[in-house]
Amino acid sequence: MSNQLSRRSFLKRASAASIAVPLILPRLSLASPPSSRLQHAAIGVGGQGASDLGNIFSSEKVDVIALCDVDENTLNKAAQTYPGARLYRDWREMLDKEEKNIDSVNVSTPDHTHAPASMTAIRMGKHVFCEKPLTHDVYEARQVTLAARKKRVATQMGIQIHSHDYYRTAVHWLKEGAIGKVKEWHSWSAAIFTTETKKRPEGSDPIPAGLDWDLWLGTAPERPYKEKVYHPFWWRCWRDFGGGATGDFGCHIFDPVFTALNIGVPLTISSEAECVSEEVHPAWTVTRYVFEGAEMTVGKTINATWMDGGKMPSKDVSPHLPQDFAFPPSGSILIGEEGSLIIPHVGEPALYPVEKFKSYPKPELAPLNHYHDFVEAALGNGVAGANFDFSGPMAEAVLLGNIANRFPGQTLEWNAKRLRFTNFREANKYLKRSYRKGWKVRGL
Repeated sequence: MSNQLSRRSFLKRASAASIAVPLILPRLSLASPPSSRLQHAAIGVGGQGASDLGNIFSSEKVDVIALCDVDENTLNKAAQTYPGARLYRDWREMLDKEEKNIDSVNVSTPDHTHAPASMTAIRMGKHVFCEKPLTHDVYEARQVTLAARKKRVATQMGIQIHSHDYYRTAVHWLKEGAIGKVKEWHSWSAAIFTTETKKRPEGSDPIPAGLDWDLWLGTAPERPYKEKVYHPFWWRCWRDFGGGATGDFGCHIFDPVFTALNIGVPLTISSEAECVSEEVHPAWTVTRYVFEGAEMTVGKTINATWMDGGKMPSKDVSPHLPQDFAFPPSGSILIGEEGSLIIPHVGEPALYPVEKFKSYPKPELAPLNHYHDFVEAALGNGVAGANFDFSGPMAEAVLLGNIANRFPGQTLEWNAKRLRFTNFREANKYLKRSYRKGWKVRGL
């Protein structure tokens, strides 16, 4: 389509885009009692949803009880893979009718449906695997995290590289002090999610046979269907539905940094952006954070920068890089007292200067499957690595960037305890959206 990047173009730009272990003690779930098999339901079974469900099912400890998708064609295709599963179009109906039959769900839908579906399942005591960035709004991220903690259900966010050797190696090196205490870090993504016009298209197109457009909209404001504009992929561009490049990749790329350094809450956020639009996300952003420091950081605070849309650091950001160094298309660099660490997304991490670290040992890591990690946690065997107690606060930090880029040049002072910006009240209205009439969700 003429006013947006093609999918092929995006995938080329973000080819390095798409798995880290928080210090949380195992706990037993107060949800469904542990058993040898998990009775599971899926919300969203096309694209990433099909991948999520297939990987969860591959644990060989899962029975797929029910499938839900707003697209009948997608739903029927998934039903061929999981014969016998009951089929639904509306996730609310599925959870209501299957509450006594299921132990867990995966939520693999556009971002605006993540929190409503996850919260409803959590309040029923169901274990939840939810795709990144966990929620659409900062308020939702806080409430879903608190609810999961209260219900003591097993949770996992879909940041699959969290469990991969690449990220786990980087975390190991940072935790053992390979580069010393960290002074600052920079993260970036090649991804671009926007439109050329920055405006909502006029008119409407016929709704494809089998697609329930009203159910797809869900909690979001009503608007007409437009072909190749929202469903099934480009909803990521639109503020009502997705999180742009920041939301789509921020949780992936921040993940090993938050895991290794136990990063605290952001204190201030400021941003530059390609445009300011109520409709779409900018083509690029540069967002600067000041976070509370931690044991492995220098000082009481640490500065961080997020960039997307092809923006990346200059080579002089670190004194440890060689002159011919080229940054990966997406990833992070952490600058420490004793060296620097490059964490590509996705690729082998590397320590610099090269001569200093050429014989530095890699850890021996046991294989870890992100999806099976969730299944084991739901069965009462430990805690999943990207559970919401870890990933919820990280998602909050990422989503705050999408508020800051609405106000380029304005430094926003953040009070995490009060869930409020203290110096710029206008920004607070973007912490929580109003759900469409008929879509009220308890707890949100």
